[in-house]
Amino acid sequence: MLLLRTPGFGGRSFLRLLEKYTPAQLFTDTGIAQFELGLKSDIVQAIKNPDWSLIDGDLAWLEQKNNTAITLNDSHFPPLLKEIPDPPPILFVRGNPELLSKPQIAIVGSRNPSTIGMETAAAFAKTLSQHGFVITSGLALGIDASSHQGALDAKGYTIAVAGTGLDRVYPARHLDLATEIVNTGAMVSEFPPGTLAKANHFPRRNRIISGLCQGLLVVEAARSSGSLITARMALEQNREVFAIPGSIHNPLARGCNALIREGAKLVETTQDILEEFSQYIQEDKNYPQEELQTTLDLELQTLLNRIMFSPTAIDKLVEETGNSVEVISSMLLILELQGYIESNAGGCYTRLK
Repeated sequence: MLLLRTPGFGGRSFLRLLEKYTPAQLFTDTGIAQFELGLKSDIVQAIKNPDWSLIDGDLAWLEQKNNTAITLNDSHFPPLLKEIPDPPPILFVRGNPELLSKPQIAIVGSRNPSTIGMETAAAFAKTLSQHGFVITSGLALGIDASSHQGALDAKGYTIAVAGTGLDRVYPARHLDLATEIVNTGAMVSEFPPGTLAKANHFPRRNRIISGLCQGLLVVEAARSSGSLITARMALEQNREVFAIPGSIHNPLARGCNALIREGAKLVETTQDILEEFSQYIQEDKNYPQEELQTTLDLELQTLLNRIMFSPTAIDKLVEETGNSVEVISSMLLILELQGYIESNAGGCYTRLK
């Protein structure tokens, strides 16, 4: 805790120290820090004179129910995370720390996804949970939250990796979700209690998300999405990367399509993921299998086939079918009520399945 609270003493310096010395040796001989690690004199002084109020706060947090901290040398530190180039020296955990070493699939994506994107993330999380995988994500808005909720709905386990201290929840609107996750799963952070959300914390959080998992699934991501950073970290960490493709006209699909061009596995169903991890699958006959698409009559199916997975104008459907606006509108209503399409602004419809 003392080293973690030392200003300017980052994780890489911490790891360099642990290669040769124990933290106790550093405090009894600060020359190690100054000469062998090349630390500046102000950092050495901070090590000699730590802020004990912060340390006392950390210890008080650890005394609370369900709170723990796992060091890199602890036997309970997750083995996969320990393999990455810059593992966190300490992991703070709220909830069940044993889940960190269980087989995990991480699911990430846009903070501003489409309705179908959120439904897809939740559905994949639910099914993967039913096959024994822990679902890992970052508690962010959009795809992350849908993934956590999908696992919870399946009565499965989920891990949320935070970019803040675990005494707070970011974003604040996910307080109830975070509470539910802690009650059955775990929240994890390398940042000590009291740490606020900062932009540079989230790329560091992302390497933990990818480092914990066997495989990572990207559901929706624009070309500039932070999810692509997580995916590339996963590739560098030798993890399997999966991506759900989308329309070339959909900006939220361009990141996923780019990942597929770069070698990520194209995913259409959970089976595409499960076949890569057969050794981890736990079958439960009580779980329902994925439902097949409901059979439509010929006329409705013909119309559905003309609706794209990107916005399709009703005028275009009238022109292509030769039917009146009234007839097409009635059929579209049926398809929407059955969950095949959703209406968009401007008299357009988007296919969902």
